Amino acid sequence: MVLAATTLFANAQQQEGKKNIEKLCGCFDVDFRYAETFSPDTSYKFHDREHSHATAELALPIAVSDNKIIIQHLLVINDTMVIKHWREDWEYQANDLLVYQGNKQWTKQAIPAAETKGKWTQTVWEVDDAPRYQGTSSWILANGKTYWENTTNAPLPRREYTTRSDYQILKRGNRIALSEKGYVHEQDNEKIVKENNTEKLLVQEKGINAYVKIADSKCAAAKAWWEKNGAFWTVIRTQWDAVVKAQSTINLKAKVDSKRMDEYFGKLSKQWSNKEVSLEEVAKQAKSTIEKFVAGSKDVATN
Repeated sequence: MVLAATTLFANAQQQEGKKNIEKLCGCFDVDFRYAETFSPDTSYKFHDREHSHATAELALPIAVSDNKIIIQHLLVINDTMVIKHWREDWEYQANDLLVYQGNKQWTKQAIPAAETKGKWTQTVWEVDDAPRYQGTSSWILANGKTYWENTTNAPLPRREYTTRSDYQILKRGNRIALSEKGYVHEQDNEKIVKENNTEKLLVQEKGINAYVKIADSKCAAAKAWWEKNGAFWTVIRTQWDAVVKAQSTINLKAKVDSKRMDEYFGKLSKQWSNKEVSLEEVAKQAKSTIEKFVAGSKDVATN
């Protein structure tokens, strides 16, 4: 009886979590705000507050099963221009995590079954589908509020990694709270300096990302863009999945031959759109490109 009750509870958590994650999908007006709040160093000079706004972002579910949901984010500029944004995967009772160590290195760590039971793991990927961060937690319903929260290490955010080098890890306190209008991604972050295997706090930061549902018509261009380009990015994602699955440690280079990974994939995407290469050739070139950027990573089988 106890086992049956436990199974029923886990199944309920799975289904409720899936329903909550599906509410993260749709067309949204998005507002991003960040402010540094506290530093233990009295001489630290706080950076200016940041505010950005997107009038339309499509969070498109591109693969859905009982145990996993993949959501691709696409920005829409001036109703017509579409930019591939970040991606998030949600997996129920995942077996392991990629833990960010700083300096573009991740190590794979197994999650004990007891710790992942009834929980959903969110994986966030870069615009080129490279790893970013992962976190595991339960969806909670308390006091009329539905939310998921987790603290995990991540690389510097895109808004800062080209302009700052004074810290190496963003310890993200993520809280995703559903609302009638959409959802809010609230962040309590710590910017961590990592030197000689020691870590110290540089400054804390508060982030509020508000996603407000708007008419689906506002994201029509993004939906059409994915229908045209989705096959290409599915191949890229598949190649990345194979690499991540095979490695226990990933060391990712920022550039190869003075080019970022998204530059390589951007060129390859144009070639595919112009029918200069097949999807089979895309897969070969994507695999080769990814392997160049993760050269030196450790294979799971050898550890």
